[in-house]
Amino acid sequence: MSAESYLRIGELSRRTGVSVDLLRAWEKRYGLLEPSRSGGGFRLYSEADVARVEAMQHHLAAGLAAAEAARQTQRPAARERGAGAVEPAKDELAEALARFDDAASHAVLDRLLATLSVEAVLAQVVLPYLHELGEAWERGDASVAQEHFASALVRGRLLGLARGWGGGSGPHALLACPPGELHDLGLIAFGLALRGHGWRITYLGQDTPLEAVAEEAERLLPHAVVLAFTRPGAVQAAEIAPVAKAAPTWLAGSGASGEFAEEAGARLLSEDPVTAAARVATT
Repeated sequence: MSAESYLRIGELSRRTGVSVDLLRAWEKRYGLLEPSRSGGGFRLYSEADVARVEAMQHHLAAGLAAAEAARQTQRPAARERGAGAVEPAKDELAEALARFDDAASHAVLDRLLATLSVEAVLAQVVLPYLHELGEAWERGDASVAQEHFASALVRGRLLGLARGWGGGSGPHALLACPPGELHDLGLIAFGLALRGHGWRITYLGQDTPLEAVAEEAERLLPHAVVLAFTRPGAVQAAEIAPVAKAAPTWLAGSGASGEFAEEAGARLLSEDPVTAAARVATT
């Protein structure tokens, strides 16, 4: 790993949303973190440390005591599973959701989140699965009931991971779906990925009046507003313009286009949610 890949503890705190004091306590009490030293004696943390902190947070959210959460995070077997288990896990998740087995579905997600970062689970499992499910539904290979069950379960799980995503001191993003838009899984995934870059998230959710988005943008002065919608023509550029005037605005989803975004005074996000989050975070 190059020197540029290492983080000071303040950046690690910003990336994970865990306070510096708590990170130091986890390092001292449980040996959770494995920092190296800079030439000046500063502790430097790696992406592996980021992954361990995220796994620790997951175990704590599941109700484990801190000591047990640390043990589960540091289990060698858990760290060895890694990417090699992604494809089998994705197939297992699809099968569990297809038979409406919520317990098995959550168990697969539990295992993945214990070994991979949230961004990796989104990019390698959840988003590809949702894309394949949508294609299966269009072909008639998946029923409306299957699509609704799977979407509801995944949405609930993602919102669980989003708990506390408005905290911290990083840049601030305001996310919403315009009126009539109920498909927000991609936007939630985007918010989680952006949170992984240290951003704070205010999520207004589905079917939000654009006047309300503009009002909140004027009040909160976010670093970015992201509007996601799937239906072309669902909103007019003139309706988005007041939002774009209040704060830098990005449009995402299949309902947006470059020409439409330019007309509205916004910018287009045409990438997948995880890649789009990285783009916004570095712009």
